[in-house]
Amino acid sequence: MQEKPFQTIRVQHVLDRAGIGRSTFYAHYRDKDDLFLSDLEDFLEPMSTLLLRRREVSDRIAPVRELFAHVAQMRQLHAALAAADKLRDFLDMGQEYFARAIEQRLGELPSSRAVVPAKRTAMAHVFAGGLLSLMSWWVDHGALASPEEMDDLYHQIVWSGVTAGQHLQCSSANVRLVASAGPIRASARTKFLKDRV
Repeated sequence: MQEKPFQTIRVQHVLDRAGIGRSTFYAHYRDKDDLFLSDLEDFLEPMSTLLLRRREVSDRIAPVRELFAHVAQMRQLHAALAAADKLRDFLDMGQEYFARAIEQRLGELPSSRAVVPAKRTAMAHVFAGGLLSLMSWWVDHGALASPEEMDDLYHQIVWSGVTAGQHLQCSSANVRLVASAGPIRASARTKFLKDRV
């Protein structure tokens, strides 16, 4: 995608570049979009769970510094995603992956462990969306602040929300509504592929 527009890439280009046969490709992927979504998963899974896997001892709920540093290095890819109309796929899948990891991280941290699980799920989705929105804003405005500064800003916003959220009363209807959404279990790629059929 960094070398030619996504729309012009054919499966044969992928086969030639990878040195594999057509049957091998189709044993793993439905088409080039499936390959693209698989590559997104291969990036999002380890990035979203970075703090969990490191067992990081901090109050950070998401690897903002690391994500933004990576995005800064890959600006050309970001532009290619936007040009190929694939940025929305990245943001939608990123929302799901980061929400899952943030929810788990909130459950582990002493300062947020007291938040009831249903509220924690809702907060995780809000914080994941905020993370990706902040990243898009940062890139669109020239990425002038450092990844470290953006990490500090994001976590200041998060913890002001967690602190406020712990003091809000949830009605039982609100808790049921959030709980009925349940945790995200299915692969985001599977969901996207079903939506396209």
